[in-house]
Amino acid sequence: MIRAYLTVSSGTLASRLLGVARDSLVAALLGAGPVADAFLAAYQLVNVVRRNLTEGGLSAALAPAWLRARASDGADAAAAFAGRVLGTVSTVLIAATALLALAMPLVITALAPGFAGREALQLAVDNARLMLPYVAFAGPVTVMMALLNVQGKFVLTAFSPLLFNLALIAVMAGLLMFPQGAADAGLVIAATVGIAGLLQLAVLALGQGRGIASPLRISFDAGMRGFLGKAAPGMLASGAPQLLMVAGAIIASASPSAVSWLYFASRLVELPLGMVGAAIGAVLIPQMSRALQEGDRAAMAHAQSRGLELGAGLALPATIGLILLAEPIVRLLFEHGAFTAADTKNTASALAWLALGLPAHVLVKALSPALFARGDTRTPMLATLKGVVLAMALAFLLGHWFGADGVAAAVALGAWSMAFSLMRGRVETASVSLDAAARRRLPRIALAALAMGALLWCAARLILVPATATHSLVQTVLLLILVLAGIAAYGLLLRLFGVTGWREAIDAVRQNKPVALRR
Repeated sequence: MIRAYLTVSSGTLASRLLGVARDSLVAALLGAGPVADAFLAAYQLVNVVRRNLTEGGLSAALAPAWLRARASDGADAAAAFAGRVLGTVSTVLIAATALLALAMPLVITALAPGFAGREALQLAVDNARLMLPYVAFAGPVTVMMALLNVQGKFVLTAFSPLLFNLALIAVMAGLLMFPQGAADAGLVIAATVGIAGLLQLAVLALGQGRGIASPLRISFDAGMRGFLGKAAPGMLASGAPQLLMVAGAIIASASPSAVSWLYFASRLVELPLGMVGAAIGAVLIPQMSRALQEGDRAAMAHAQSRGLELGAGLALPATIGLILLAEPIVRLLFEHGAFTAADTKNTASALAWLALGLPAHVLVKALSPALFARGDTRTPMLATLKGVVLAMALAFLLGHWFGADGVAAAVALGAWSMAFSLMRGRVETASVSLDAAARRRLPRIALAALAMGALLWCAARLILVPATATHSLVQTVLLLILVLAGIAAYGLLLRLFGVTGWREAIDAVRQNKPVALRR
């Protein structure tokens, strides 16, 4: 399983790094003013739909249903079931896309009430309508990715999302070479979002996706209605981080540039979150569904334990690093073109607050699959809704007093509300099952992250603070050295505290079956 995790995580990391490059170009082209606010509000709408579909929700319902169909009626029946899901989901999303296009002024007004009476409202509506085709393509893409994942074919699904970012980067590079007005550039980028979705669908359909869902059918019978009814709450729960950001943006839209600052800060939080979340959604849910079907409690405990260890091992040092290095990271990635030094300061401040919610988001990603595998999508959905309501209420209060920082803090508190709700739900349903190795290693992972943070704080004060007046290239080199040194120190601390060693990690990657890193 570790090998599968790393395959998916590597593809997701590559996609997230390209995403950071993409957002850096967006910042350079659009800055952090009303045009950027409008574009990013529209993009968040499309992005939350994409994430709700792709990061676990639909897979959570499809994986166990497909496995049951194959076990009881054979491979042909499973393919026929998949064909009905693919046809039905695609039809529903095409209809939903058309309705959204018609109602887009009302939708944007609801999601960004602060835009009312401003030029940003019409800009956001135009951008969102151009992006909408991507929503229609996201449905079949998600179904095919889920079917490949449940069959253990992770490579194509892990790396196909790179096409989305590559397409946008290519178009924005052209816009930098042949400059347009910011509003026109935003519309061009928005149109590219829909085209990029088509590219990803084409790669999956022409690759390993052929024959896994056939024949294609549209069905709304009782069985399909039951499947969609079970999938819908899971899709809502899987998009928790994006829903929290949408909730924050609703409040922040009244403040000029605040939507942009929060968006760029959230993109840096999503770099580690996306890597862990996508890996858990793609690998852990099928593993748990298979183990539950076979009644293998040991396999369930192993999957949950390794997933939580992996999540904590990546999220904790990332959280500390983002907080300590927020301003130099934002300056390096975004302070170009129309993105000013003042934007850097405000974005970095929001990033430090948002990063406090990163461990909670990862905890939600690690706890949800056990409930999804048991067919319980209601508990994660209720936890998500509670967190979103709390975040909106706190954002209204804290945003009034502290601006974008207050909204960011509210989003982080909403994430922790979701995590605590899920932990309470897991205890009540007796679905908590960590093995002895996880109970021993998790505190040591936390201790290693804290020790790394102390070393990083000292090094940053000694190296980065005196270099603030030097050339940007020098600052960039020093920052990269500091990040690499922090990663190396964390690896050594994990080894020192007996969490894992290089040999055990390499053996885990090479093994097809899960292996314990260290007992």
